[in-house]
Amino acid sequence: MSRKTIDRTGEIGYNTFGSKMIVKEYRKYNDIDVYFPEYDWVYKGAEYSKFKNGEIKCPYEPRVYEHGCLGEGKYKSKENGKYTKCYITWKDMLRRCYDSKFHEKHHTYNQCKASDEWLNYQNFGYWNSENYYEIEGQRTTLDKDILVKNNKIYSAETCIYVPEKINLLFIKRDSKRGKYPVGVCYEKRTKKFRVGCSLLNPETGKSEQTYLGDYNTPEQAFEVYKEYKENNIKLVADYYKDKIPTKLYDVMYDYQVEITD
Repeated sequence: MSRKTIDRTGEIGYNTFGSKMIVKEYRKYNDIDVYFPEYDWVYKGAEYSKFKNGEIKCPYEPRVYEHGCLGEGKYKSKENGKYTKCYITWKDMLRRCYDSKFHEKHHTYNQCKASDEWLNYQNFGYWNSENYYEIEGQRTTLDKDILVKNNKIYSAETCIYVPEKINLLFIKRDSKRGKYPVGVCYEKRTKKFRVGCSLLNPETGKSEQTYLGDYNTPEQAFEVYKEYKENNIKLVADYYKDKIPTKLYDVMYDYQVEITD
């Protein structure tokens, strides 16, 4: 005599992430469909034991820094047992936005966020496939505030991949600057304002701190810094012109250093 199948349709449970699950259809013990009402998503063909143990996952649960989800699609987090470059970049972006421990050491990221679209890894993966490039001998980094100055949102509209040498041209060190404009410090001995600028030699890839003189006011000193810095950015842009996206070249050539930077 065969054992009667128990219909468990409608049974409610919660997975280890805390998401509500409902048995939508119970065909047999090792073939059930589970509905996640919070995400309007169905896991098909699950085992009932995994439902009872809370082991079923939904790809739209924000499991990455409590904000990002893997989603459904062709972009995988791992290949051959190793995390992909794309996934590492995406996860690191979320860490900069939502990891409180990271913010304790890097205060400039405290207000950063990812767009709703990019909280889904599949959307970021598609953008990455269309925009990622490499230059021999350099890492390429995801940048959020070269295209849009002082931007705090990581998104398809505001981000671009940038060779690491170029990225160094735009890094700000507010905590080390003090009360004077970027590139300017006060010399007690001379009672003047000294200008120093880190200038990148694009051919060697090395930066050299260059002394640009002493001036009577911080405003005068800054104007000297501004001229040298902007010219250096243009020089580097011309060197990389055929290797970087046109929009990156254009924004570098038009870049204005502000006294409030």
